[in-house]
Amino acid sequence: MSTAARRTTVTRKKPAAKKKGGGGFNRFLRTAAFIALLAVLIVAGLTAGIIATYSTHLPDINRMADFQPERSTQVFARDGTVLADLYKQNRIWVPLDKVPVMVRNAFVASEDAHFYTHHGIDFEGILRAGLADWRHQPIQGGSTITQQLARGLFLSNEVSISRKIQEALLAIEIERYYTKDEILERYLNLIYLGSGAYGVEAAAHTYFGTNVGNLTLAQAAMLAGIVPAPSDYSPYVNLDLAKQRQHHVLDRMLANGLITPEQAESAETDPINLSGERAEGLQSYKYPYFTTYVVHRLDETFGTQATFEGGLTVDTTLDPKMQQLAQSAIDWGVAQAAVEGINAHQAALVAIRPQTGEILAMVGGTGWTLDNQFNRAWQARRQPGSSFKVYVYTAAIDSGIPPTEIVEDTPVSYPMGDGTMWSPKDDDNRFYGAMTLRYALAQSRNVVAVKLAERLGIDRVIEYAKRMGIKEKLEPNLSLALGSEGISPLEQATGYATLANAGIHIDPSPIRLVKDSFGSVVLDNQYPQQTEVVSAGTAFVMTQMLTSVITEGTGYPNAIIGRPAAGKTGTTTDFRDAWFVGYTPDLVTAVWLGNDNYTRMNESYGGNIPARVWARFMKAALADVPHHEFEMPKSEVRKVRLCGSGRIEYFLQGTGPPESCGSVEDTPVKAAPKAVPAETTTPVPPGMVGDGEHFMNVNNGQTVTAAPAPANTP
Repeated sequence: MSTAARRTTVTRKKPAAKKKGGGGFNRFLRTAAFIALLAVLIVAGLTAGIIATYSTHLPDINRMADFQPERSTQVFARDGTVLADLYKQNRIWVPLDKVPVMVRNAFVASEDAHFYTHHGIDFEGILRAGLADWRHQPIQGGSTITQQLARGLFLSNEVSISRKIQEALLAIEIERYYTKDEILERYLNLIYLGSGAYGVEAAAHTYFGTNVGNLTLAQAAMLAGIVPAPSDYSPYVNLDLAKQRQHHVLDRMLANGLITPEQAESAETDPINLSGERAEGLQSYKYPYFTTYVVHRLDETFGTQATFEGGLTVDTTLDPKMQQLAQSAIDWGVAQAAVEGINAHQAALVAIRPQTGEILAMVGGTGWTLDNQFNRAWQARRQPGSSFKVYVYTAAIDSGIPPTEIVEDTPVSYPMGDGTMWSPKDDDNRFYGAMTLRYALAQSRNVVAVKLAERLGIDRVIEYAKRMGIKEKLEPNLSLALGSEGISPLEQATGYATLANAGIHIDPSPIRLVKDSFGSVVLDNQYPQQTEVVSAGTAFVMTQMLTSVITEGTGYPNAIIGRPAAGKTGTTTDFRDAWFVGYTPDLVTAVWLGNDNYTRMNESYGGNIPARVWARFMKAALADVPHHEFEMPKSEVRKVRLCGSGRIEYFLQGTGPPESCGSVEDTPVKAAPKAVPAETTTPVPPGMVGDGEHFMNVNNGQTVTAAPAPANTP
């Protein structure tokens, strides 16, 4: 074979070798491409499977359209003073068009700069957040606003891959069905901004004491900076960190062209004007004794969810000035009891407008704290003592028994269910024989009240007590005539208010008007139900008898207030409770004094500290109110000058003496003069007898009632 031929052969062999090598590489490429494609398909399949798996468990985003956020209920006094914001979450919903663009931009720049261009997920933002975290730079949100909304509305705060996948899928779905404005509105109202505030409106009030529409750029930037870590970045927690976050938000707004350098520089130095951190929950309630009672009534009427999440607007009956006067009077009374060694550590007061049933003031004790929230004005059930006698005497007058009826104050005994005998008596352990009902009531003689209750029937007494406003269960025992069953100061004020309102009973209420979150009235107490439970004549005669308690009886002189008034003292066995309940035509007030553990006081009578507290409050509360007389219903009541004493007395038509001794001029009804009816002529030993509440003076064998004034008067 020639050399040329060999070269040709060799030359031909070399390409063959190249062909062999090229085919192997191509096969490698084809194999690699196949593997890559297979990997992509596997990944795609796995991704599709994961998406399919998690998609089947996603919440229905259509719920977002029906989402009703929790809204705080606002409670106001009658003068517009805010008493409380009731909420589980402090949130005040505000439409987006009420949120300034500057405030929106602050949140968007800080949390999601590409909010208006992405479709739920911002991969660039995720990368930026990761790099910032790696470089230990300020926190930047990796989740979009839409993702944060999805998390807040539908998911928990669990940190896991599965939750992140669901969050991303939900965000994509939300972006498909809702506009950017709808998403942003819900986000700005849902986001937690620290210090108990949810949403920008509640946060504006919490931090700056204003509406979101009034926020400055500096304030808006500070709010937006709180979002990543509310417990750390709240200006109430760490003002320095809050300022750093404010600076970061302003930088982001500047970088995105949302503000000018001048605006950013100005906002850095503008004052923040924090309003001061407010206590949450019960601690934030103004006048908590009254306000907690309002909350109780709202919960009773509308339920807990509506009360704390329904966004109600509640106009109450509270008169803030009277409430302050009431608290001052109660605090004074307890302090005075300490000075006088009476050993009384608590007291309560309730004041009602009789014509409407409105509770104008309610003080449930002295020293309200989170550890001492017990409201003695309506939660305490204490024996009313002789202040309960008003129901016995009302039943008697309404039954046709006149105020001049003679009843013997003499020993009497009654068999008890256990085989023993009960012998009622007074604190002075004396009996004074025959006396009129008016005199017996003024001097609070126990035996007369028990005899009267037996004559009427104890069930009838209970009936009148219930009619007039007592809600508690009352046992049908004769001792009830002396106030043996526990009732609340609120109930006592209600019962007496029935007399002050001419026999018309109105259930007391701390609420005037309630509107729902749409402004519709859902409760209107401005025109309460009125029920005539005793005649106007009976109420007037009883009122005149009760004026004697103040002008010449157990309430004299501590309950004198310089205007027509009626009332009754109450003191229980062993001095465990002391009361004064009284009224004018314009105001009814019940006062209780005692100890929560039922420890006995040191000779504390209703005519002493309680009467002085009552007078102190009534004088101040009515200082600007004209004097009004109790109006006599002439068609039902006779005005008679009694023969012998010349005293004026009042009788229901058809009762009492047939005619007057001398003419009775048709003049305004005044309080009865300080004298005793001539009918009461039982001789008694000379000198003072009694124990402070029950007393008598004696002049020449005739009874008169001029009690010496205690050492301290209001």
